[in-house]
Amino acid sequence: MAVFGVDYSWGRPGVAALKRAGAKFACRYVSHDTSGKNLTRAEAEELSDAGIWVVVVWQNTKDGPLGGRSAGEADARDADRQARACGMPAGRPIYFAADWDASPGQQDEINAYLDGAASVLGRGRVGLYAGHGPMKRAFDAGKTNYGWQTYAWSGGRWDSRAQLQQYLNEQTINGAAVDYNRAVADDYGQWRVGVSPVDDTPGYVSVGTATEQRLAPGQWTDISWETEYSDQEHQHWDEGGPSVLTGAARYSLSVGVTVTGVPAGTRIQARVVEVQIEDTGRYEAGPIQDSFSTGDGTDLVYGLAADTVREGHRVRFQLLQHGTADATLTGGSAKVFFWR
Repeated sequence: MAVFGVDYSWGRPGVAALKRAGAKFACRYVSHDTSGKNLTRAEAEELSDAGIWVVVVWQNTKDGPLGGRSAGEADARDADRQARACGMPAGRPIYFAADWDASPGQQDEINAYLDGAASVLGRGRVGLYAGHGPMKRAFDAGKTNYGWQTYAWSGGRWDSRAQLQQYLNEQTINGAAVDYNRAVADDYGQWRVGVSPVDDTPGYVSVGTATEQRLAPGQWTDISWETEYSDQEHQHWDEGGPSVLTGAARYSLSVGVTVTGVPAGTRIQARVVEVQIEDTGRYEAGPIQDSFSTGDGTDLVYGLAADTVREGHRVRFQLLQHGTADATLTGGSAKVFFWR
């Protein structure tokens, strides 16, 4: 199953627009450019915090690979330095762009360029962006481990070894020019700041409660969890309590609870908060989800696909019911996946 993503240069669609468009990854540049084309650490963190993977490509000039081995060595050193400064984990690949209709007669220079890059990065981290001809020839010669093939200069042919396909240019998201891409392999060179998919096994917390908890009207209430189903890294207090994760980490969370004692149609709101450990009166609130009671035994589900909790903070789940009298939470469970 293909995964949708984009690449862009000077324009910046912004993470909100990218998520609305369904983009799961963004391919971004590193180069010697000083006018705003390149990926920055702040942008990489913003994409990562939104749950959008990053892929990097080096392109200083369209035909840089014609510089041969010495150019490949120099570009790989600069590309690796810039990408690491943006938070790329060690071991992640870098694509090098051959952004023209390269002829068979130019393949020796391209292959030598990739050899130079491999001497710096290791062959396993070398990727090539190109049309079908140079892509196929580089794979056949064992010069690249990753392929990002553009439909340009490809005549409708796709090399099945290429992990990325750029299939439509000159599109617009939120006023910024983008190209459309699809990933056709699980590992296509993607990363988030400090996170690699090859070692991206998350931590896991699963907690529950069967204890009735009072929900006073008109105020946010921390929900406490006294049962631990899974908590190998001891994120949740053994004796029970509201906190389900201690920072710093990226995380996703899902909660299901049952609320009774509020009339049908009563608005019930849910959110996560990231509370300071040293001062629990200070916190940062996450997205709010609105639900409406159907009467006694209303089941509510809350989900947060991606967020980040900072060092010195803990994650809690809260409810706010807008009735005129107390309501009761009669049970529920929470599940958290997190990545350090």
